[in-house]
Amino acid sequence: MGCALSGLEAKAEFGERTTEEDAAAAAAAAAAAACPSEDQIQMIKDSWKVIRDDIAKVGIIMFVRLFETHPECKDVFFLFRDVEDLERLRTSRELRAHGLRVMSFIEKSVARLDQLERLEALAVELGKSHYHYNAPPQYYSYVGAEFICAVQPILKERWTVELEEAWKTLFQFVSSLMKQGYQEESDRQHYLTLSPKERPDKRNTAL
Repeated sequence: MGCALSGLEAKAEFGERTTEEDAAAAAAAAAAAACPSEDQIQMIKDSWKVIRDDIAKVGIIMFVRLFETHPECKDVFFLFRDVEDLERLRTSRELRAHGLRVMSFIEKSVARLDQLERLEALAVELGKSHYHYNAPPQYYSYVGAEFICAVQPILKERWTVELEEAWKTLFQFVSSLMKQGYQEESDRQHYLTLSPKERPDKRNTAL
């Protein structure tokens, strides 16, 4: 997956397609996204031992950078959408709390790298919850890119091209699963809005 850092920032693919096409595309993307290799998993775990000592700092830097590079992301956060002075956010208790929640998810993801079924379930469920936060899927990759930028100064000489690729692979894998979860929840909510007559007859669609 030798993409540049911006490669994490995949554009939204939800246009004029039907929900069935969206669901199929999300599932296909999740299946195509490779999980980290054994060597990459070890590199991620080793680097996390250093990163976790500064998780609050990384969380704040990550989101301040996110709002600088993608100001439209502020619209998802009611508390921050009208903040123009991003420097004020560096001392925001609310942003610190949210940053810690995201870092906690990353920590859980790292801990589950040896149990991919649990990691997949965690990421899909988070994607479903983000549907209700009205957080579009394209934002997920942005966070991964900013995390990578935020941790490089902390890791200093430990940071390598190989380690960067390992973290990219993890975020691409997790983001694809979150997008799948988001789409599944979107489809479920759409189904619930249909009248009984409008709902597809599963007996007729079964293979």
